[in-house]
Amino acid sequence: MNNHMVVLFTLLLNLFIAFLGIGLVIPITPTIMNELNISGAVVGYMVSAFALAQLIFSPLAGRAVDKYGRKPMIISGLFIFSISELLFGLGETVEVLFISRILGGVSAAFIMPAVTAFIADITTTQTRPKALGYMSAAISTGFIIGPGIGGFLAEISTRLPFFFAAGFGMFAMFLSLLLLKEPERQSETAHQYGEQKKGFGRILSPMYFVAFMVVLISSFGLASFESLFSLFVDRKFGFTPKDIALVISIGAIVGVIVQVGLFDRLTRWWGEIRVIRYSLLVSTLLVLILTFVTSYWSILLVTILVFVGFDLVRPAVTTYLSRIAGNEQGFVGGMNSMFTSVGNILGPIAGGLLFDINFNYPFYFATVVLAIGISLTFAWKSPEAIEEKAAV
Repeated sequence: MNNHMVVLFTLLLNLFIAFLGIGLVIPITPTIMNELNISGAVVGYMVSAFALAQLIFSPLAGRAVDKYGRKPMIISGLFIFSISELLFGLGETVEVLFISRILGGVSAAFIMPAVTAFIADITTTQTRPKALGYMSAAISTGFIIGPGIGGFLAEISTRLPFFFAAGFGMFAMFLSLLLLKEPERQSETAHQYGEQKKGFGRILSPMYFVAFMVVLISSFGLASFESLFSLFVDRKFGFTPKDIALVISIGAIVGVIVQVGLFDRLTRWWGEIRVIRYSLLVSTLLVLILTFVTSYWSILLVTILVFVGFDLVRPAVTTYLSRIAGNEQGFVGGMNSMFTSVGNILGPIAGGLLFDINFNYPFYFATVVLAIGISLTFAWKSPEAIEEKAAV
């Protein structure tokens, strides 16, 4: 294994560990709730605290990645992640658990833009889609394996999974200290359209704005779908927890296979914007179809394909932004993370309110929101297309 592969493997391991730690919480949450007499509403607030912390710190972390370097931010993020997991393992009060989740959100804000920028620095325009597909797959795999490991370790002790995650995070931090070397920045500069605005005004530049809106809309739609899916199939079809876990796990595994095996080829054939457009189109239709299907196998098939569609959108947007960002990789990564967090916060809230009216409404609403995202992709012009039109 050459040095380049070692570095990429270390970066992917960092992401895998971070999202493994998030996934560990899922099966143990009910037990912690019972131990500390925590209500469901408080658990919801804890989830929101994580997302809110990530939202607030992502733009700041993105700028710090460009200013102070990729490696320092990754190391800091992994250290904060370990402290977060350790606190959750030791916590005997609601206040300590909240601090833990807030620190978890900060760690995610530090790690994501730094890793994305690092990968952009060590890859070329041709090899980047494959690397970012692997990155997305590492995140998904952490989510898949996390609950399984958490459930297994919780049989020994309910707090053990968090100590395990804290130790794993420290291992990744020391591994990163040893194996990662601050990469040389891409010599390319940010595109001229991006340089017309300074500071956070760059969000409104033509080459960034539509991409960030697609990130917001797709994360909003996915968060609304994912957060209510379990309640929806329980209420409408009488799915057991085992049925729900099976559907989500198979969907996630197929998504990882597609990200690793097909994503690079699809971006070469169609380009990132068309991959996003077609993936959103398929996902939107299937979210709507889910309100009409009735058989177990049709629900399974539709859900798997919905997850695959969303799993292609995220790396495609990241690849596009990374390709055009030039020397603003940290800024773009931070904004990507910020808009994802906004969608993750607002999506479940809107979906939950609509679910109380009618359990089909969140999916109708997600269909409308995602349709807006599809229409945006038709108005989306890459910088190259803008240049060609200007030249003519």
